[in-house]
Amino acid sequence: MRRGHPRARNHGQWAIFGLLGAFEFGPYRRDRLVNGANPVPANAAEPARPLVQVRGLKKYFPVREGSLISRNVGHVKAVDGVSFDIMKGETLGLVGESGCGKTTTGRCILMLEQLTEGQILFDGVDLATLDQKGRIALRQDIQVIFQDPYSSLNPRMKIGQIISEPMRVHGIEPDPVRRAKRVEELLNVCGLNPRFADRFPHEMSGGQRQRVGIARALSLNPRFIVCDEPVSALDVSIQAQVINLMEDLREEFDLTFLFVAHDLSVVRHLCHRVAVMYLGNIVEIADCDELFDNPQHPYTKALLAAVPVPDPIIENSREHTIMSGEIPSPMNPPSGCIFHPRCPVAVDSCSAVIPELREIRPGHFVACTEV
Repeated sequence: MRRGHPRARNHGQWAIFGLLGAFEFGPYRRDRLVNGANPVPANAAEPARPLVQVRGLKKYFPVREGSLISRNVGHVKAVDGVSFDIMKGETLGLVGESGCGKTTTGRCILMLEQLTEGQILFDGVDLATLDQKGRIALRQDIQVIFQDPYSSLNPRMKIGQIISEPMRVHGIEPDPVRRAKRVEELLNVCGLNPRFADRFPHEMSGGQRQRVGIARALSLNPRFIVCDEPVSALDVSIQAQVINLMEDLREEFDLTFLFVAHDLSVVRHLCHRVAVMYLGNIVEIADCDELFDNPQHPYTKALLAAVPVPDPIIENSREHTIMSGEIPSPMNPPSGCIFHPRCPVAVDSCSAVIPELREIRPGHFVACTEV
């Protein structure tokens, strides 16, 4: 069992790198370094405090028609009333089909999208109340690891410049010599040779580039990182290495992650809790093992049933939930429960009643009137 990991498993190919012991932390992180960090506080009687709070988040994108005189003909409801908390030191997985609003939710937390409605608080601070100076300062605490390791790095900059640029912009380390030393430390902790600082991105593999992206995110000593499908563009063997690295970094640096993904096996390995999104809404949220072992929402059941099992005997004995039809348009979502047109257990009232996300057992929330 890994130190601080929420579940004990036979990790197999998820071998631990063990690179963190050689990292010289210097003055940058000593105030935040917690060995074996866990989202449960040391004092069990003291409840964990959310680092990120999302309340009623809505993000609508206008749809316009016309070339000379354009007019608004509707809105794409990318995120439509999402609420959740992320505890300090926790990894929350956000899963769902492509286009369900996962990435848009992350972009809203990163302050890259203006909210249509709702509230996002980081460590108790409402992001909407911050001026430009306050947002710039807060971005040192909130960073992102992008999905595509190829397009997220400037091809004209060397790796050392890419990693040190955030430090220069935010004025964390004005001395070029100390910035270069910090770059070497970050490359080392991310499993890369410090000599890579003089290379260009095209001289590196996809997995190495993603490690550079992780090092760049760590350069500002963040407290919270949005991971936007960071391993989906990598080979399976490389995925395992990067996931292990991210887990080790979370424990060593006391980081908090929002992990956006569609690969459920990766989510189960890394995350403490999982939120399932469908058509801009969260339909179920629970502890990771609870959700995988005891899914309640029909969409969650269908999502998990779609993951094949290598053993043909077990696969043939599994109960599969079949969904009919296609995902409705986010411009014109269904009335009532958004899933009712495809739900195998829908009743007449589902087309009229909007289900609330309610707690059916401690920590397990489901938006379904039939559960």
